[in-house]
Amino acid sequence: MYSFFAMMARMKYIERWALMRNSRQENISEHSLEVAMLAHGLAIISNEKCGGQLDVERIALMGLYHDANEIITGDMPTPVKYFDKDIKAAYKNVEDVANRTLIDKLPEYMKKYYDSVFFQRKSQEEEWKIVKAADKLSALIKCMEELRSGNQEFKTALETTRQALVDMKMKEVRIFMEEFLPAYDLTLDELQEK
Repeated sequence: MYSFFAMMARMKYIERWALMRNSRQENISEHSLEVAMLAHGLAIISNEKCGGQLDVERIALMGLYHDANEIITGDMPTPVKYFDKDIKAAYKNVEDVANRTLIDKLPEYMKKYYDSVFFQRKSQEEEWKIVKAADKLSALIKCMEELRSGNQEFKTALETTRQALVDMKMKEVRIFMEEFLPAYDLTLDELQEK
């Protein structure tokens, strides 16, 4: 008996943004789906508009599993995770141990298919950069939704997340933010007209 997929099903129980008051809770299952879709879109933009040669389906899969280790670790708030280089390095090690624990819940013949999706390799630097950008975009979208709901708790997070995306200096991200991000401020009726 292998428990990998039963463990993945538990992503829906891990809530994000623990340090903030939320008008609507978000779990890592929802977040991971959004990151997978955004990463896929960013990879397509990269290939079509920026001269990239990325495997868009693989990047979507990387986005889908990018936070799976949080099933074991929980969602570490960003201000804590990146407080200093020692904490960041220690937490990276914790994430790697959690990822290995999850991979070990697969039969041997399946592990090789998941290993490179769970663990960052030097050869995949561009792919992981796209996933990281998608993760930041998902956070920005969450901040926008919270502010639109009247929750000022996310005001500073929106500003710092938007700046982090600008600081990435990725043409794909700039294109996405210009062409797709404004639609997130529209109502359902307005979206259907576009």
